[in-house]
Amino acid sequence: MVTLKQIANAVGVSQATVSRVLNFDMTLSVAPATRQAIIETAEAMNYATPRARQRARATEAAPKIALMHFLRPDQELADPYYVGLRLGIETRAAALKLETVKIYHGDSLPAPEILAQTSGLICIGVHDAAELDWLKTHAHHVVCADFTPEDDELDAVESDLGGAMRKLLKALVGMGHRRIGFVGWWDHDREGAIKSREKRCAAYIDWMTEAGLYDPDIALVDWNTESAGYRLTQSVLARPDRPAALVCGNDNMAVGAYRAIHEMGLKIPQDIVVVSFNDISVAQFMNPPLSTMHLPSEEIGETAVDLLVERIQGRTTPKRTILAPRMIWRGSAPKP
Repeated sequence: MVTLKQIANAVGVSQATVSRVLNFDMTLSVAPATRQAIIETAEAMNYATPRARQRARATEAAPKIALMHFLRPDQELADPYYVGLRLGIETRAAALKLETVKIYHGDSLPAPEILAQTSGLICIGVHDAAELDWLKTHAHHVVCADFTPEDDELDAVESDLGGAMRKLLKALVGMGHRRIGFVGWWDHDREGAIKSREKRCAAYIDWMTEAGLYDPDIALVDWNTESAGYRLTQSVLARPDRPAALVCGNDNMAVGAYRAIHEMGLKIPQDIVVVSFNDISVAQFMNPPLSTMHLPSEEIGETAVDLLVERIQGRTTPKRTILAPRMIWRGSAPKP
């Protein structure tokens, strides 16, 4: 930052003279050539008065970060977990005076110009390797939220879903349950084809297999929707050897499961224990209140912003952050 003293030394006058000239003090008796020399020197050295610097800071646009969601807007609004995650990002960004630009799932990737105008990007949910490679090329920095990619150059933050499922199954077995059903989903690509085992589903299959308790007839997967939870639960409970406990991939599917259970004339938890994941706000108002694994969606969003800010400020070592879920025991399953 150029100082008055530097300008005064360059022109060969006092610092006070420079200050009075640059503040347009017309009562100052100074030769026109000297006045002109001071002004021209200040301009050449890019000097700005304190008032001008303050005005520039006040009018300077807030830094922008982009949020790219793997869901469409209507899909996100139907899933309170992801609404909470986005709100966590926006709340933290607002506290740090960062402007957010939302980009939702579409048939094509966003225009490169949008990413070029931002300081970095937060990817929400699962994105494949090709998408991430493209984003790395066009975005200044990329952080993954609720998903950890194989690319170890990228920062990521998510919940320990596999560990949470293992703890939940261990608790159910500790209650005396052996027939434990599951309704969930596979991860799909943009065209709807099955891509990989969803982490909760994978952990369920692996743990139950190792415990000698896995039965594929009572572990069904479809899409991640309430209606899928309804249909899958009907199929699981239609078996003559139906399970005494049911794990739902998330609370949306649990809502559908509740409807199927009630229509079949069964009672929760007397006839079947139901547990789930996410702990969305409606879970505590279900009948009976739903026992569910609380996933810290808002904290995931907040942490993603902090990771991105660290990157913008120069951190080069990638970080992977895992946030621990916690179980909320309610009426649908007695606390062990």
